[in-house]
Amino acid sequence: MSQILQFQNATVVRSQKRILGPVSLTINEGERWVVLGPNGAGKTTFFQLAGTIMHPTQGSVSVLGETLGKVDVFELRPRIGLMTHNTIEQIPFDEKVIDVVLTSAYAIYGRWEEEYDLWDESRAMGLLTTLGVRDLAQRLFGTLSDGEKKRALIARALMPNPELLLLDEPAAGLDLGGREDLLKRLTALALDPLAPATIIITHHIEEIPSGTTHALLLNGGEVVAVGPIATVITDTNLSSAYGLPVAVTHDAGRYFARAL
Repeated sequence: MSQILQFQNATVVRSQKRILGPVSLTINEGERWVVLGPNGAGKTTFFQLAGTIMHPTQGSVSVLGETLGKVDVFELRPRIGLMTHNTIEQIPFDEKVIDVVLTSAYAIYGRWEEEYDLWDESRAMGLLTTLGVRDLAQRLFGTLSDGEKKRALIARALMPNPELLLLDEPAAGLDLGGREDLLKRLTALALDPLAPATIIITHHIEEIPSGTTHALLLNGGEVVAVGPIATVITDTNLSSAYGLPVAVTHDAGRYFARAL
């Protein structure tokens, strides 16, 4: 099993304040991770390190076998699939959904004069089908609902056949129906042995898809717990991270929490 991501005492300091770390963990091929914690926990900083958007101040981060600071990240980034809130803002309103997915092959936003072959088009349509938005292929991206946009952007992130998939709060802001539909599709992705190693960032354990294998729980930039998901998502750990007594239940691969 090949190593996808490794943090070794990775720490990020800004304005003489430590905002993350030290974090040490290894993510291997085939694993499905979730990173969660309250606001200000350090989730976004972790995401930026994993996505080669940021370098650690101390310690080291290796992504797909390459150590940040010793590799050209522009050569590394095409091997990483990203879905962030910033991505939504960069897609032109009048871009067709099929082109939103296709242009990921060139790492651009907005189709211009590049050419795609039948394999590219077939893969893009297949991914839209997997994410349940095939019938929206010819719609303008700006006319989609938030849930539809996120599913289209996950298809976009998968288009280059990445080795690492990073999803930043994919279920945030969705209504119950939209959230459950998306989680069903993320569960199918998690159970697919050919899918890339995946990291999902979320605030809420209810948004963790079934099939997730590992978890990192953060609070105030520090690691509360890390490891196999069943050892991390516990009453004790969540109570510590969120600062109030919490009871966790587990049903059919999903986790739920309530304050006591």
